[in-house]
Amino acid sequence: MKMSQIEDPRGLPLAESENPEQHRVLVEAHSEEAIAHRLDAGPQHSYLKDGIYGSIDGAVTTLAVVSGVAGAGLSNGVLLVLGVANLVADGFSMAASNYLGTKAERELLAKAREIERQHIDHFPEGEREEVRQIFARKGFEGEDLEKAVDVITSDLDRWIDTMIQDEWGLALEGPHPARAALTTFAAFGVAGALPLIAFLINWIRSDTIAAPFLWSAILTGLCFYGVGSLKGRILGQRRWIAGLETLLVGGIAAGLAYGLGFALQGLV
Repeated sequence: MKMSQIEDPRGLPLAESENPEQHRVLVEAHSEEAIAHRLDAGPQHSYLKDGIYGSIDGAVTTLAVVSGVAGAGLSNGVLLVLGVANLVADGFSMAASNYLGTKAERELLAKAREIERQHIDHFPEGEREEVRQIFARKGFEGEDLEKAVDVITSDLDRWIDTMIQDEWGLALEGPHPARAALTTFAAFGVAGALPLIAFLINWIRSDTIAAPFLWSAILTGLCFYGVGSLKGRILGQRRWIAGLETLLVGGIAAGLAYGLGFALQGLV
């Protein structure tokens, strides 16, 4: 039987079929020692979202620029200048936005911790009641509920962590802002450069490629499909459907830009 290729955020395979090797991996991963090792290591943050987001946006925006310039009938030199400017400016803008957004989430977490610390210092009984109601909603009752409240409130850090997760709805840790930003910028640059390759070759060696826009569209389309397919694999979706969905979205953006450039070519 085919072993599942999908993994959860901890790197463990998901049991989609009865497979001896997969079963062995899952049994070993749920041993007492393996569980303790994972918990001691703490949560592992994935930057795949940042990479996929940057890749799709980079390919879409650069192909949109190429489509608009090609539709307007401008030269390869103008196209490359605008395309590279888009790669640098828009890529940096996306990375900076991701950095600031991720940093703001961390700052919100720190602020929430400080607020809960002050509340516990000034209103301990009220905060204990909040813990009691949180665990009552989880199904605890009677003596078990009171024991849970006593255990949680006996350690200040554990108490604050509980409030952060269950009252504020925040994760205890988040991704590193700089790593998220760099991942976005790198993915944007790599995927965004694909629509420019054919035009760059023609600029270096005049008219080497007969139909540069066609090749640009093909390379970008493959990028759209590949990124969408990767997203589908990660999320456990049908890869070809996820690939076609991304290809469709990117194609619509490029088509709109090309049509606008063609319609306005008389102004240039």
